[in-house]
Amino acid sequence: MKIKFLMIGLLGLSTLTAVAQKGVLKDAQQSYDDYTVANTQKLLAAKAKASITDAKTAIDKASVNDKTATLPQTYALEGAIYAALATMDTTASAATATLITTAQEAIKKAKDADTKGEFKKLITDAGNNLAIYFQAQGVKQYQGGKFEQAYQSFDNWSQATGDTTAVYYAALAATNAGSTNPKFYPYVITNYNKLLAINYSQNAKIYGYLSIIYLTTKDTANALKTISAGVAKYPSNADLRGQEIKFYLMAGKDTEILGKLESAVAGDPKNKELCYYAGLSYTRVGDASNAKAAKAKDAATKNTESKAAADDYAKAADYYKKALAIDANYVEANINLGNVMMKPAIDFYNQANSLPSNATQKQYDDLRAKADVQFDLALPYLQKAVDLDPKSFAALSNLWNYYRGKYDKAHAAENKTKADEIKKQMDANPEKTQ
Repeated sequence: MKIKFLMIGLLGLSTLTAVAQKGVLKDAQQSYDDYTVANTQKLLAAKAKASITDAKTAIDKASVNDKTATLPQTYALEGAIYAALATMDTTASAATATLITTAQEAIKKAKDADTKGEFKKLITDAGNNLAIYFQAQGVKQYQGGKFEQAYQSFDNWSQATGDTTAVYYAALAATNAGSTNPKFYPYVITNYNKLLAINYSQNAKIYGYLSIIYLTTKDTANALKTISAGVAKYPSNADLRGQEIKFYLMAGKDTEILGKLESAVAGDPKNKELCYYAGLSYTRVGDASNAKAAKAKDAATKNTESKAAADDYAKAADYYKKALAIDANYVEANINLGNVMMKPAIDFYNQANSLPSNATQKQYDDLRAKADVQFDLALPYLQKAVDLDPKSFAALSNLWNYYRGKYDKAHAAENKTKADEIKKQMDANPEKTQ
């Protein structure tokens, strides 16, 4: 009988101990709840601080007791309380780092242990508390130019809550960090792709930003793929469309972009840049045909490629003229129009000088006359380009070629003097090696 009573006594004591520890967990929950209420009001700041301190005292006891240490509620409360304490320390001290580490570990354990989702809200609160801390730290670091640290803070914020703003900020911080430490560019790509995978409100811009990062990392294929995907998803976005055109031109894919350029001009005929880029693309396609003609070994191929080049140059000239109809002082359009109109003149000039020794004077004069007609058609644009930008090496070079090629006996000495003066300006021009 004594043994029986003794066992009952021990069981009773064990039950009382478990109840006591559950009471400590209840105290932790109550103190944390008091903190969350008081923390929303500045006048109750002191009460909030006292409540979170009491909550820590209680949860520390619960977390080391065998009966409560591995309960989902214990982990969730520990994460929420320690994260809340971290938000109160603005110095980012070593002690704060310990609080953050403890909170992160507790939240992970809580998610694993809470299989029934009973403490989902508490776990979410814990994540939000961490987010408040990491957001504040990240903004401070970003504004202070500490982009690598800012990225880490924003990434931690993102992991704590999955907030899309955190993902976006992490990408921005990594972009800035990447300018001095390229290892951060993959983080930019990862975070921007996360946003593109969901219906993020700024995704039109994200397509553009991501394609630029791909170009920066010399991944032209993904840059073109991304920007084209952006245009397909947001067909009315002029910025994306313009960016796509520029990227294709930069990649030398003029043939592939011509159709889109023509459609873009048709849809926005008053856009001088679109007209200019269409002209530029046709110029480069014409140059490619001209190069093929120069290498052709048979007359048929040479004639076919020469005609293709002439047609493309004519189309280029039309687009440049459209750009100038919108803005007569568009420097680049003047330079390129003068250049493309002078190409036939240079061809005639070279043909005249390449005539065989048995050619007649009339054949030579006819070719030079044709050259002079084309030279004179180009002159207004050549001169306008130099007038608009006297330091442009391209503009000076084009005008120099005019005065070298123009056949004018009456003004031969005058033209030579002008050519020599322009050559001096070219030689002194810092752009001459470009």
